[in-house]
Amino acid sequence: MKFEIIANDNKTQARAGLLYTAHQIIETPIFMPVGTVGTVKAIHQKELENDIQAQIILGNTYHLYLRPGTDVLQKAGGLHKFMNWDKAILTDSGGYQIFSLSENRKLSEKGAIFKSHIDGSKHIFTPENVVDIQRKIGSDIMMALDECTPFPSDYQYALKSMELTHKWLERGFTHFITTEPLYGYEQAYFPIVQGSTYKDLRKESAQFISQFETSGYAIGGLSVGEPTETMYEMIEIVNQYLPTNKPRYLMGVGTPANILEGIERGIDMFDCVMPTRNARNGMLFTSEGILNIKNNKWKYDYSPIDPENICFVDTYYSKAYLRHLVISNERLAAQIASIHNLAFYLWLVKTARKQIIDGNYFEWKKKIFYQN
Repeated sequence: MKFEIIANDNKTQARAGLLYTAHQIIETPIFMPVGTVGTVKAIHQKELENDIQAQIILGNTYHLYLRPGTDVLQKAGGLHKFMNWDKAILTDSGGYQIFSLSENRKLSEKGAIFKSHIDGSKHIFTPENVVDIQRKIGSDIMMALDECTPFPSDYQYALKSMELTHKWLERGFTHFITTEPLYGYEQAYFPIVQGSTYKDLRKESAQFISQFETSGYAIGGLSVGEPTETMYEMIEIVNQYLPTNKPRYLMGVGTPANILEGIERGIDMFDCVMPTRNARNGMLFTSEGILNIKNNKWKYDYSPIDPENICFVDTYYSKAYLRHLVISNERLAAQIASIHNLAFYLWLVKTARKQIIDGNYFEWKKKIFYQN
């Protein structure tokens, strides 16, 4: 996998690039819709490609391992063929899901023992078998196994957690470079920075993972409850030490404002469930700001969902009609709102990229940031 920076903003750390993967040349900065179990909720793959114009989506190792299972995926020829998606896929290692199962898991140097949320069965993730699982999934980009440190954490816990992530990385990376892809195309492996909200730990972690010659690097353990300004501070610290010639992925973030601030600080890749989760609850991200379509003010509003005409649903349906569907609990409501929100996120990063290339990112961000 190759990463090429084609433009740098002259007032910020923002950059525009091209990320060459086995299935897609990705224009960065990029937002990745979350397709946890091999589907982006309420969205057809054709809509993802044609209407939303997604270049890469995210799948989750934990969920795909449990259901449908790696045997099903391997017999299908990998997740791309199983879900009929010919663009790029990134898979999270499952570290965040294990973090969220804190009452049903046990961590050690060996790995993470956890109970399935489906049937309570016991499983173990090790740095090595997480690589093997992602080989069978066939993602273009796989993530190293890590512990997502909770917030708040005292210093000693955060230190111990970071050191565990680093030990897992050493083993996972060794296993990655001594195994081969299963489906005839290259897979990349991204280590993950941890360290909670402690500046020295974030610096140490960024320096440690940078020693590994990989195709890109990720920043984890943020957007887990810490203040927004603290998150931005951690990004700034980490990006001082991550290689500038490799893509930087900020995991699980976030709002449109978070994304724009992340881009300004040199982040290239983002993912978050917010666009689809909020869509299912009637919250829309638009060029005019965030709106709750359930509000009575939209009952007689027959104007388009978004005046920017970001995708076909924005002119095809009115605010009043979408409100009616949401209030009536119609399934089409989730589909329309999800298509719009994801298209907005992709429009946002695409426009940000253009502004970086044109040298106007800082001024443009100030205007659109106020709205979102």
